[in-house]
This record gives sequence, structure tokens and C-alpha cells, in this order.
Amino acid sequence: MTAKALIFDVDGTLAETEEVHRAAFNQTFQESGMDWDWSVNDYTSLLETTGGKERMRRHRDDLAKIFPDDEKIVALYKIKTEICAKILSEGGIQLRPGVADLIRNARNAGVKVAVATTTSRENVDALCQSCWGYAGVDVFDVIAAGDEVDLKKPAPDVFLLALRRLGLLAEDVIAFADSLNGLRSALAAGIKTLVTPSMYTAHQNFAGAVRVLPDLSQKNLPKELNF
Repeated sequence: MTAKALIFDVDGTLAETEEVHRAAFNQTFQESGMDWDWSVNDYTSLLETTGGKERMRRHRDDLAKIFPDDEKIVALYKIKTEICAKILSEGGIQLRPGVADLIRNARNAGVKVAVATTTSRENVDALCQSCWGYAGVDVFDVIAAGDEVDLKKPAPDVFLLALRRLGLLAEDVIAFADSLNGLRSALAAGIKTLVTPSMYTAHQNFAGAVRVLPDLSQKNLPKELNF
């Protein structure tokens, strides 16, 4: 399982950020005069749909409503992204166990690190600033974001984009995900994948993963990843 690069999903994989996103969505709805309020159970179900704008469209359609229309949803998502960045800038979010050490050790060993995520580049930068104190490009060699591809996870597009930017083949890399959609996306791109379930995905079935680990602490990693 030797690798020339490691590709990480972001939300739930690098950090338990989904509660931050849920809070940012609900604040956005409140400030916009909407009666939407997503509970933990609501959001667990909505996370089966990848992408924030896509989740809002799904919720609207589930309610059989015509408002907010797609144009309004784009505007709402922009507000939500700004709120999320503000929450992250105030601290209170931490990397999951082992993430910082694995990324640092990999880079020191000459192994590239990348992100393949359905979230926006702005959210990646906000998380990196919060957890590392640097912009995303200073933490990762490559960032492939959901708004840069035609199809979001579980389609393989964002992982294929990361591979192209890395200049590597699927067999050269290992992916890390926390969700079934992330796993399916990476596997569809032909990439071996380790899964660390998050608080919102622990109930999912991760058949096809190389390993399912509680976190990325060194004691849990296969020896090939102890750089």
C-alpha cells in the first residue's frame, strides 16, 4: 500500500465540521426569514446528498415547495459560506486525531497530500486557517473542490481531478474518507480507500474500504503509512 500521494476528504475526515455547517445553515435560514431549521436527524439524512446547494434543493423538493428557487439557493449558500468561515475563525474546531501528524509526516517523507472534497474552496481555506493557521495551498499540494467538477460525489469526478493535478495514477495514491459517498467516489476513481467514520456516518456500511479505522492515530495506521 505504498503511496506517492494521500488524498483526503474534508468535512468529517479532517475534522468533525458537519455540526459547524449545520449551525451555519440554520443561522442563514433564520437571518433570511425562512422557517427551515435542520435538526441532527434532518442533517444526517440530508448528508446523503453531497453539496450544500444540493442539500437545500433536496429539502425544498422534499417539502414540495418552489421557494427558494435555484437562484436564491445560490445566494443563500454564499451567506452560509461566510457564516461558516466566521464560526471557524473563532476557533472551537480541531483536527481529528492523527490527521496533523499523518500530513506532516507524509510531506516530510516526500509524499504529496491533496484534498478531494464536495465543499467549496472557501470552506477548505477556512478550515485550514482555523486548524493550521495557513491557507489551503500552504497545507496541501493539490486542492480539488466540488464547484470545479460537473458531478459531485459519489461520482468520481473530484478524485479524478485531484489525480490529474497531482500527475499520478490511481494506483499511486491512497484516499481517506469518512462517508459512504466519499468511499464510493474514491473507489469509482480506482483509488484504495481508508475510512474513518464521523459522528454523522458511523451507521453507514463501508464495504470496499481497505480498512475502517476509528481515527488516523499512528497506532491505528497500517505500517505503510507510518512515514
